[in-house]
Amino acid sequence: SGRTMIGSGIFVSPKAVLLETGAVGPCLCVWAACGVLATLGALCYAELGTMITKSGGEYVYLMEAYGSVTAYLYSWSTIMVLQPSAFAIIALSFAEYTSTPFYPGCTPPIVVTKCLAVVCIFLIVSVNCLSVKLASYVQNFFTAAKLLIILVIIVAGIVLLVQGNTENLSNPFEGASTSFGSIGLAFYNGLWAYDGWNQLNFITEELKNPNRNLPLAIIIGIPLVTLCYVLVNIAYFSAMTPTELLQSSAVAVTFGDRVLYPLSWVVPVFVVFSTFGAANGTLLKHTANIMLTYVAGREGHMVKILSYISLKRLTPSPALIFNGILAVFYIIPADINTLINYFSFAQWGLYGLTALALIVMRFTRKELKRPVKCPMPIAVLVVIVSCYLVLAPIIDKPELEYLYCTIFILSGLLLYFPFVHRRFSWTRRVMRPITMYLQLLMEVVPPENNE
Repeated sequence: SGRTMIGSGIFVSPKAVLLETGAVGPCLCVWAACGVLATLGALCYAELGTMITKSGGEYVYLMEAYGSVTAYLYSWSTIMVLQPSAFAIIALSFAEYTSTPFYPGCTPPIVVTKCLAVVCIFLIVSVNCLSVKLASYVQNFFTAAKLLIILVIIVAGIVLLVQGNTENLSNPFEGASTSFGSIGLAFYNGLWAYDGWNQLNFITEELKNPNRNLPLAIIIGIPLVTLCYVLVNIAYFSAMTPTELLQSSAVAVTFGDRVLYPLSWVVPVFVVFSTFGAANGTLLKHTANIMLTYVAGREGHMVKILSYISLKRLTPSPALIFNGILAVFYIIPADINTLINYFSFAQWGLYGLTALALIVMRFTRKELKRPVKCPMPIAVLVVIVSCYLVLAPIIDKPELEYLYCTIFILSGLLLYFPFVHRRFSWTRRVMRPITMYLQLLMEVVPPENNE
């Protein structure tokens, strides 16, 4: 799921979480709390997913609860904001970990990391456009690499703690920040690493007896991931002080240099594998699922071409290429933290709406069967926390990125009325030749034709 759940986010976020919380104790608390929140969110989704079995995730839930405008805005913000920025964040973290070993003792030049990130995007889009099989092989190999390196870090950390390197953990709450908004930002960065909990519903088709096993998978799976993340962070603190962690341009690499000295090259290599695999996984899952269900499902939509499939290779290449191009646009001006804030702001707005949809449908759609029932207080809590996560950082430190994000999402409405709602004939006349030209150029066909 998402970053295949146990994510390369753990190599990206520790620094930012520590920076926003200011001390070791709150930092570990945030990592644990993020895991709890992801578990609760996933339980809400489990009710929705078993109640409404149509594929398409949040899009379908929002459609059932609020109607087509909200659902359209969801697909617009997913395609224009969430996917490309997630892709850009992972590509940038890949670049940071790739370049750090070549610049010992200093931060790699920005130009280098950005060019590397663009190369990473180009490679992954190419792999995914060439073959679905190749992409999933790449995925399996990189996922194994990721689990291995997380294990290595945790074991090394335990060894260090046993040897008595506990001074960084001795008074954990010293220097903690108490600001309303910075805790929100710490959550943004922590939750980024858990992102993917909302995709556990996509596995309902493969589960035997999903009504029992889906909640089980959530209640066992996500807390296990949480435990891993907390242990990785404890391992980091057993090897370096908070200050050293904040100064490091790639935390896991610094950890490797300290702890695994003769073999310290292992860490950057495996982390690079892991982030590359995560970027590939993001593209693999999202693009296939989302583009096909969302865009193909709606006639008169402006971006029909995005749902088309390559004739020879049966991959959704227009969508992949579009995603890649947008991701490159996101990489050029921004850094990882700005992008994570931008991404999380939009993402949690949508998660909150979805949890609210659960509450709304308890009243408006009483007749639907609910094989997995999520306790109402959990849904209410998820809605409240989402509101906090969306509002707190803005109230505390208003940044332009939140404004851009909001304007960008709402600008989807400008396109909704002429193209989707009204379907003016001129929009068809404009789009048809463009679609035909692109079809010939990319050799793609509408997905219905090859089933």
